[in-house]
Amino acid sequence: MPSFNNGAVEIAFLDEGEGDPILLVHGFASSKNVNWVYPTWVSELRRNGRRVVALDNRGHGDSEKLYDPAQYSIPAMAGDVIALMDHLDIGRADVMGYSLGARMTAWLGRNEPTRVRSAILGGIGMAMIDGKVPGENVAAALEAPALEDVTDPVGRTFRAFADQTRSDRKALAACLRGSRDPMSMEDAAAISVPVLIAVGTTDEVAGSAAALGNIIPDSEVLDIPNRDHMRAVGDKVYKTGVNEFLSRRP
Repeated sequence: MPSFNNGAVEIAFLDEGEGDPILLVHGFASSKNVNWVYPTWVSELRRNGRRVVALDNRGHGDSEKLYDPAQYSIPAMAGDVIALMDHLDIGRADVMGYSLGARMTAWLGRNEPTRVRSAILGGIGMAMIDGKVPGENVAAALEAPALEDVTDPVGRTFRAFADQTRSDRKALAACLRGSRDPMSMEDAAAISVPVLIAVGTTDEVAGSAAALGNIIPDSEVLDIPNRDHMRAVGDKVYKTGVNEFLSRRP
């Protein structure tokens, strides 16, 4: 698996296909494979004539594990995305993130608009602004001796997922504590690139997609029917909506 260094941090990535580039940014406790390869996003986007680039976020997958929450701020993690684009000599790309990756993508859309052709925010709604993202209950669940010791339902969901993906739970707890700062309503309203917001209709984590769509100018909202936060990722409605959005964006 190829990798590069952003400063002292080693970041693993994949780079497949030809055509207009799209960069994929996975969610918390996931990886490029779990979020994008196994649900066939990479193969489908390639079939649609895209060059697909995806990274393992710091602390995740095959990328370097860090244990200081200060190393997991949204600007620092989004900086890995820009560094990867620089490493691959990609001047501008569509960027799709899911959950934590969507928050990184929104930050890029606000702060690096010359590098982001469009921003697809999957699995995130008003939680991006009101700060109601997974918190200390999930960090404590990750640090618990075993899943059986976790009673908080949201904590159990993320702990089970982390166990399933064989993640470094100590690194994930540090990431969670370092990446929780919300985006201000003013910054969200200042995003100027084309935006698609895609959230499952039974997602208990993301918050309202419609409410976020009312804040980000000219954004589109895609409801993914009867899908929660974990099951929306590979949904056919999500994939069809993204491909249609990409075909329409300037």
